[in-house]
Amino acid sequence: MWDRIIKGNKISMEDSKTKIKYFIYARKSTEDDNKQVQSIDDQIDRLKKLANELDLKIIKVFIEAKSAKKPHNRPEFEKMIDQLLAGEADGILCWKLDRLSRNPVDSGTLQWLLQQDVIKAIRTIERFYLPGDNALIFSVEAGGANQFILDLSKNVKRGLESKVKKGLAPIIAPVGYLNSKFKERGENTIELDPERFDLVRKMFDLMLTASYSVPQILKIANENWGFKTRKSKKLGGTELSRSVVYKIFTSIFYTGNFEYKGTVYKGNHKPMITLDEYDRIQKLLGRKGKPRPKTHAFAFTGVIRCGDPKCSCLITAEEKTKFIKSTGQLKHYIYYRCTKKKKDVNCTQKGVISVEELEKQIELEISKVNIVSQLGAIALKVLRENNDKETHTRTNIQEMQMKAFQDTQKQIDRLLDMKLREQITDEEYNSKRDLLLKEKQQLKQKLDETDNRADKWLKLTEDTFNFALYAHNEFLKGDLHKKKEILMTLGSNFLLKDRKLTLASHKWLKRIENEYPPIEDKYKGLELDKINENELSSEQKEGLEIITEELRAL
Repeated sequence: MWDRIIKGNKISMEDSKTKIKYFIYARKSTEDDNKQVQSIDDQIDRLKKLANELDLKIIKVFIEAKSAKKPHNRPEFEKMIDQLLAGEADGILCWKLDRLSRNPVDSGTLQWLLQQDVIKAIRTIERFYLPGDNALIFSVEAGGANQFILDLSKNVKRGLESKVKKGLAPIIAPVGYLNSKFKERGENTIELDPERFDLVRKMFDLMLTASYSVPQILKIANENWGFKTRKSKKLGGTELSRSVVYKIFTSIFYTGNFEYKGTVYKGNHKPMITLDEYDRIQKLLGRKGKPRPKTHAFAFTGVIRCGDPKCSCLITAEEKTKFIKSTGQLKHYIYYRCTKKKKDVNCTQKGVISVEELEKQIELEISKVNIVSQLGAIALKVLRENNDKETHTRTNIQEMQMKAFQDTQKQIDRLLDMKLREQITDEEYNSKRDLLLKEKQQLKQKLDETDNRADKWLKLTEDTFNFALYAHNEFLKGDLHKKKEILMTLGSNFLLKDRKLTLASHKWLKRIENEYPPIEDKYKGLELDKINENELSSEQKEGLEIITEELRAL
């Protein structure tokens, strides 16, 4: 389409005096079938009424049922542009500007055709746009329509991620469950289907006996139980199909988990079967069953490397499953080993290490920087008291800087208003705006520096002490992400050689590891845990002050 836009396609003075011929363009997004404010019929009726009132000549009506968020996605819009270029009309009448475009490519086409007088007018219910108008106005309004789409996409994505974190599966409920309909947006859950839940569970029970095939279970459900799928507006109310039954038996959802974008999450819906039952069914299904997705990411993959200096490949993890005949259950084991991805290197590391043994070694590293809780609490109390002294000074400076920042923003706003009113030229606007934006950026940087000046050092020190105080307990109780975070906080250059983990401790933890033990010995020598804080002797108080200063020096 773009190669047909002719540069410098100017309309003569005689042609400009002729009456403008309009195309009506009405659009309704297919994604908004149930939410569109104005239907296509309503748009056309109102636009024809406006054309009659203004005595506008209408040549043709273009009707579109496509989204405008992507360019080259609307055949009727493309036809209209082609016919405008061919001179069949020179004006567009539409409901709002966002009906014409919600993306910068199509908006740019319309703006260019306006500037070249190919389009002599774009009229909406609220206003009209002419070739001689300030291009900034059209750009701002068209950009607003495009920004709406960007914001909508971000909000939808953010909403889905929020649901997933809450354990709310953003999916259509499978057979045996129902989507709730009466809760707040974003809070809808998946509930039990009282009519079908128990029947689906019976299907699982039949499968677990290993005495029935999937076709046999399908026949029992449809013919003996009279099973019918739930009825929706357009589908449902029918017997089960073989593909649906296979989908039921291979879906992780029935274990109380759910899969979203390739990752399995813990859901808050009631499980129908256990993970062991699910694994047994996958084994019974054989090749026809879908392999079970991993229900977790391995905690320490992507961090540790092989300790053989010639190899240095990443350490990977794998889950092994063993069927215990005596109990009829499946037991899972996780091992870490070298990936051996370098084909030209003969890696010397042949063995594997269990996740239990690896975690024991990490716990040992954590214990090297562990601080007595009472002593850590004393150090944090002193740090916060010293921080309060700086807060007042920082607040006064911050208030002055914020006032200057706000004044600069007001000057920028006034400058734009003067430009829109054509009280200053484009050159004057650009020159003054650049100076103000530079000043605004400098003030913003000073604000950030002031804001961080007191908090930054306090936060770093607090984080160090909190890590030393609570890391061991957090590691024992934390999930896989927390375990990995704690390991990476300990240091860097993690190597696994001969099933032994080594690492290079961070400097700020290395000082605790080397200098803290003598301080702890002094603290224990004061025997402070045996008496009340108000009953401390002068010697104990003096000793406590010395210990506190030594802790601060760490």
